[in-house]
Amino acid sequence: MQWQTSLPLIAILRGITPDEALAHVGAVIDAGFDAVEIPLNSPEWEKSIPTVVEAFGDKALIGAGTVLQPEQVERLAKMGCKLIVTPNINPEVIRRAVSYGMTVCPGCATATEAFTALEAGAQSLKIFPSSAFGPDYIKALKAVLPASVPVFAVGGVTPENLAQWINAGCVGAGLGSDLYRAGQSVERTAQQAAAFVKAYREAVQ
Repeated sequence: MQWQTSLPLIAILRGITPDEALAHVGAVIDAGFDAVEIPLNSPEWEKSIPTVVEAFGDKALIGAGTVLQPEQVERLAKMGCKLIVTPNINPEVIRRAVSYGMTVCPGCATATEAFTALEAGAQSLKIFPSSAFGPDYIKALKAVLPASVPVFAVGGVTPENLAQWINAGCVGAGLGSDLYRAGQSVERTAQQAAAFVKAYREAVQ
């Protein structure tokens, strides 16, 4: 298993509206991102996601976050979504997404949850909320997981601390409020995206 984009950072644009989506997604892609998640607790996501898929689907892995039900996977597949991110482990959601050829990155916190997700077909895992567990916890969890599984830190990751998660064995991170907060300017998004890309490159060099 290998993460399939060049830059293993997932931009989480929680709270983005259809009117703002193209400008902010364009800004993170211009900065070097190639994986974008619009959580389903964002306003009118059913408008934002197809618009972003149409505009940027050939440049980045575009998908949805906070996916909780198999029925949502069905709708997202019809929209051309390629990435499904969840906050929890629901084997049926994972199996359904995999059956559509989607990349699934489900949220887990324990070894039991991680292996349940992998048995259901998940190709990657996100440890959420990472900041509550800390890098040492992830390092310990990584010791029992198959080495080939890409693990992402999500929750509390900043450009300043990204390196500690990489050093703990994470392939990369999902970036939420430190990258994008609902209502912020496109300039702010571009600035934060560039800071994360720089931090990642420095962490892995």
